[in-house]
Amino acid sequence: MNHQQKPQEGNLTNLKEFVLLGFSDVPDLQWVLFGLLIAMYCFILLGNGTIVLITKVDAALQTPMYFFLGNFSFLEICYVSITLPRMVFNLGTQRRTISFIACATQMCCTLILGATECFLLAVMAYDRYVAICNPLRYPLVMNQKVCSQLVIGSWISGIPIQIGQTSHIFSLSFCGSHQINHFCDIPPILHLACGDTFINEMMVFLGAFLFVLFPFLLIVFSYSKIISTVLKLSSTKSRAKAFSTCSSHLAVVILFFGSAMITYFRSNTSHSGETDKVLSLFYTVVTPMFNPMVYSLRNKDVTIALRKFLCKQFVKI
Repeated sequence: MNHQQKPQEGNLTNLKEFVLLGFSDVPDLQWVLFGLLIAMYCFILLGNGTIVLITKVDAALQTPMYFFLGNFSFLEICYVSITLPRMVFNLGTQRRTISFIACATQMCCTLILGATECFLLAVMAYDRYVAICNPLRYPLVMNQKVCSQLVIGSWISGIPIQIGQTSHIFSLSFCGSHQINHFCDIPPILHLACGDTFINEMMVFLGAFLFVLFPFLLIVFSYSKIISTVLKLSSTKSRAKAFSTCSSHLAVVILFFGSAMITYFRSNTSHSGETDKVLSLFYTVVTPMFNPMVYSLRNKDVTIALRKFLCKQFVKI
């Protein structure tokens, strides 16, 4: 990790707000992007909201796998609602300023929900591991109480550490430009900080290890066991069915963890504003939009449940 100390120029007490540049570098496309982001947000709300609904009301989906999927879809709605509405507001009003407190709140919520997503994806991988590698013990191991505890643990595990990390970062002094290239996240905020940020960079690496790399390693371990077990199955149909229950989850894992690890495991000096903007769009917008498409198109149970639900609604009309 290359460490570089920045000169002390500004003071935190003088800081009132940041400027979110967003997509200001393409002025001719402002209204096109405005409409596109609104459409994406509506699709995310509709798609993930539908999954949340059908996993609650359809009797065939009252299993641990779909309990976790419903929670994951609700998480995606919360996650994208932290950043995307602000992007839409900035594009529509051309007011790009965000207060110091609002920026800190946005970053803290993003980090907490990001940690929740990492752990929830690991829990979903563990669920598939038990279902495929220990099918006879599955109802006992993944009972309702255990599933609830795993979900609650995923939601609250990152709260104290991420609040502490946010407080530590926003206690820094800032100098020079107060412009943030995309939204309030650790890399662009640290890029604006004055003085020695070595401790903060180390905290980012430790946090990324705990909340990103550790869950990812658990997922890799679970899938290594799953693949080993599936390859031993004699029936081609059984192997195909086992892989099909994991493929959707694996696709989301690769997209989310890939972009998150590239973002948080680089040193502060190697960060590029444009690269960070693209990567952050992947794990804050593309993954939530990708989730309902993957689980509805590749999951037969979800597709059947959705058709039943829609048919009931049309009958009522």
